[in-house]
Amino acid sequence: MQTSTLTSRPTLNPALRDFWLTPARNRVLYGGRSSSKSWDAAGFAIFLATKCRIRVLCARQFQNKIAESVYTLLKIQIDRFGLRSEFTITENAIRHNGTGAEFMFYGLWRHIDEIKSLEGIDICWIEEAHNLTEEQWEILEPTLRKEGSQFWILFNPRLVTDFVWRRFIARTPPNTVKRQINYTENPFLSETILKVIEAKRAEDEEEYRHIYLGEPREDDDSVVIKRSWVRAALDACRKLGLDRGPRRRVGFDVADSGEDKNALVAVEGIEAVRVEEWKTREDELLKSAGRVHAVARGMNAEIDYDSIGVGAFAGAHFQSLNAEFGVTLDYHRFNAGDGVLNPDAKVDAEDPQSPKNRDYYANLKAQTWWAVAKRFRNTFNAVEKGMSFPASELISINPACDHLDQLIDELSTPRRDFDNAGRVKVESKKDLGKRDVPSPNLADAFVMAFAPREQKPTAWVLTRSNR
Repeated sequence: MQTSTLTSRPTLNPALRDFWLTPARNRVLYGGRSSSKSWDAAGFAIFLATKCRIRVLCARQFQNKIAESVYTLLKIQIDRFGLRSEFTITENAIRHNGTGAEFMFYGLWRHIDEIKSLEGIDICWIEEAHNLTEEQWEILEPTLRKEGSQFWILFNPRLVTDFVWRRFIARTPPNTVKRQINYTENPFLSETILKVIEAKRAEDEEEYRHIYLGEPREDDDSVVIKRSWVRAALDACRKLGLDRGPRRRVGFDVADSGEDKNALVAVEGIEAVRVEEWKTREDELLKSAGRVHAVARGMNAEIDYDSIGVGAFAGAHFQSLNAEFGVTLDYHRFNAGDGVLNPDAKVDAEDPQSPKNRDYYANLKAQTWWAVAKRFRNTFNAVEKGMSFPASELISINPACDHLDQLIDELSTPRRDFDNAGRVKVESKKDLGKRDVPSPNLADAFVMAFAPREQKPTAWVLTRSNR
């Protein structure tokens, strides 16, 4: 196929033609899901690469692996346009053989200082820009100093308080073209996804408007853990000059069935240092338990595992693995529906009017989520407001962890709910599913790894001496 016909291909959305061709320093494309934003950006970027020598910096907030970038999306568009022979695609870069155009891929959180030193960038494409911070923008904006250079800023709106919404939508700066696009302008959607969208509209109009029409939420007061709190916890140990602490724990959320995935979060002291997610068949619990046990052995860590459903058998596997490897790793069952810890203790020990744990929390899951939420809130106040707290009441997330975008989303999505007795609980997976929110496996593993605990391990462990 000739490159001269590329713009007429049906893989580019004609509704966005003027958006891409209007001269501007900042191109801001936002809206709901299934709107073709990223697909169109990738297609237009490939078109430009076939016409002129450009350097494109493809950035997103968290990118510890090339698979987390738009690299795959660009490759797909190259193939759809029939241009594979014109490009050299390596493991971490894409170049056009004729024009010399190149695409580079960076994560803002870990590489912002390295990005500052890049020269000759024509386009900085920021994908999933809802996570962009004011501090990062103050670094990025003067970094693109080449004449005619541009920012492409793409995102699904989250909150009206997010920096990217306030900076580019609420108070749009000069030399900026912004365009909202939703699924209603995407001519390439299948009937299947259209039916899914209409079902969501019939079920929950407010959620439909947020997810598919890109309407930002006014606030996040309905959630257990606020997004701003989680963001503040990123690299909090370094920000606050704290040691992680000695205790090692691994939280393990066991996949139930079907499309559900296993998740693992490893913690050193007050900092999450490792985040993993993987899919296995229902009959492969031993394989997953072995993976978790190997991580725990490497860290000399305790294991907290989901003991509901399939996970009920994980303890027996950990017992066998202890015997096999001659180690004494403690492992603890976590049943979200169990009764609360210290039921007669007050929720707030310093408040004489505070209710007791058993009267305030519906179950163990609620109690642990609220405990973790308190640590996130404390961390936010320490980082953003300079308030002082004991290190044990804070929480940190190492920015080198994988799946950070997903982890932040999952931690800051579940809402507060109440049982028939008026006690607080966390929005159930079933109710999350009604909002088209997948099971928060990473968040559940995270909370288990930081969960308060009073009971001793429920299963005995084998030592070298009694093998």
